[in-house]
Amino acid sequence: MKTIIALLFVCIGYSAYAQTNLNDYKYIIVPKKFNSFKETNEFQTSTLIKYLFNGKGFNVVYDDALPNDLNTNRCLGLLTSLQDDSNLFTTKTIIVLKDCNDNIVFTSMEGTSKAKQFKAAYTESIREAMRSFNDSEYAYNGKSENNEEVTVSFRNDVKKLDEVKVDEMSNVESAKVKENDGDSKIVSEEATATTQYYKDNSPVESNIKKVEKETTTFKKVELKKLNVKDIWYAQATNVGFQLVDSTPKVRMNLLKSSVDNIFMGKTDTKNGIVYQKEGNWIFEYYENDKLVQEELNIKF
Repeated sequence: MKTIIALLFVCIGYSAYAQTNLNDYKYIIVPKKFNSFKETNEFQTSTLIKYLFNGKGFNVVYDDALPNDLNTNRCLGLLTSLQDDSNLFTTKTIIVLKDCNDNIVFTSMEGTSKAKQFKAAYTESIREAMRSFNDSEYAYNGKSENNEEVTVSFRNDVKKLDEVKVDEMSNVESAKVKENDGDSKIVSEEATATTQYYKDNSPVESNIKKVEKETTTFKKVELKKLNVKDIWYAQATNVGFQLVDSTPKVRMNLLKSSVDNIFMGKTDTKNGIVYQKEGNWIFEYYENDKLVQEELNIKF
């Protein structure tokens, strides 16, 4: 009788300890595929375990759909594994919960089934194993969330330090920042002989000079006045006009442009544009790299 009572107290104590441990974790993570199986959610084991944990008040997620906080801090959750000890005649399963360091936090009782169909056998044995959580009154206590300030050390992060810089900075123990007229400037940087020193990132004056925009200048324009007696007569063509003299001889062809009173002019030796300026017709073209404006006497 005393032995039975002692065992009862041990079981009660273990149950309370396990419950406290489970309350330290925010999530239960269920794999879509357990290591014992070849297929994803084979025999619907993953969906069944997630469903049963949800029914017992746990916050359950699949391993491929982690929430942001769990994705950032893996130690918020316990990973579920399914221990399969089945033999030829009996299906045997145990639910194991492990923390982020692969330490076992909780192991369920062994669930068994003698059903011949695999799906029915795993369903029955998993449900029996999950009876270990029947008395759990899960309530997350926030213990796995580490909100303490984290100090990051760069010790041994640099394989080899510049000896001169180490000597110069070995006595510097803290970063000091001075503000002058609202501008912050780095005075010194935290570094010792055993920690990484940093390169000075203070702004330096650039030697890049602004390129001044070049102003396009034209060479001196040569203006050729018209010969009053040299009159050219405009005759319409499919694409514009041809200008003929009194001989008559074709002296120039005018091709229409998209703008009124502006033509592309072409002679036997010259190409340019013909346009009206202050009531006069001007033929503008280049000759020996010199811009030439020639007045024309055209009769339309």
